[in-house]
Amino acid sequence: MRTIVGVLRGGPSREHEVSLKSGAAILAGLPEERFVARDIYIDKNGEWHERGRPTTPERVLRQIDVALIGLHGEYGEDGEVQKLLERFGVPYAGADSFGSYLAMHKLMAKVRAKEAGLLTPESRYIERAEDAETAAREIIHTFSQPVVVKPVGWGSSVGVSIVGGYAPVLAAIEKLFAEGAPSVLVEELIRGKEATVGVVENLRGEALYTLPTVEIIPPEGDFFSYDAKYSGTSREICPGNFSRVVNEELRRLAKVMHRALGLRHYSRSDFIVSPKGVYYLETNTLPGLAAESLLPKSLAAVGIPIPDFLGHLVNLALSR
Repeated sequence: MRTIVGVLRGGPSREHEVSLKSGAAILAGLPEERFVARDIYIDKNGEWHERGRPTTPERVLRQIDVALIGLHGEYGEDGEVQKLLERFGVPYAGADSFGSYLAMHKLMAKVRAKEAGLLTPESRYIERAEDAETAAREIIHTFSQPVVVKPVGWGSSVGVSIVGGYAPVLAAIEKLFAEGAPSVLVEELIRGKEATVGVVENLRGEALYTLPTVEIIPPEGDFFSYDAKYSGTSREICPGNFSRVVNEELRRLAKVMHRALGLRHYSRSDFIVSPKGVYYLETNTLPGLAAESLLPKSLAAVGIPIPDFLGHLVNLALSR
């Protein structure tokens, strides 16, 4: 008897289109001999659909055995949809609701990283729009310019900018609040090579198996922005061109952060390798699975086909 797998994709976040691609990759990759895939589409207003018709979470979730989440950004990675799945008792792959929230909240994730002994960029947290002017003045006096301005709680580098000087910093902060960011984090700019490392639980005889390091080379004059991620203009090298010592350290730190954030099943952590050391940036609890995404590249590098990986995720979800 085949397992009925609900694949959640879309969602009311700024990463709706990317989520559709991840969901499509999951639907295409689930082995038909083992699973019945149900395409569960959530539109930009948060309404659920199945087989092209509007439905309710309660109705559709009672018809599946397990869920694979192809959602990204708010609602998908911040713990909200996980709370819903937990309420209805549906097993699912990926971090639980609290781990998802913790990893998505960039300030809380930084705190956990520091507690675990990792280097993180110095930062200034801005919780309210009315504090923007005071914060911008402090930032230009205490940070080398330019700085990184990012929303707390969004993913895929949505809303992230690198700016310098009082007026540009203030404008970047105010723009994020105007667009609905719940809070803003300004960080010192760490220059170096960008790297990401995926980890998977209970794979190939290891409790926490590290995938090969991916080195990310953004277009000249850009960082790994949202456009650079999905326009095909960035280069991703797997395994990355790092020394053996650095490579081992990156893989160790990815495991440290998976544990420090209380995650489960799989994750992918991002770093900057600088002359001053390896700096932790953030952890993705639902890494993209579309063809251009980073995790499939690292899986392919060690000979793990996507169908095998998805089957492994289903097994992990059902074993809890």
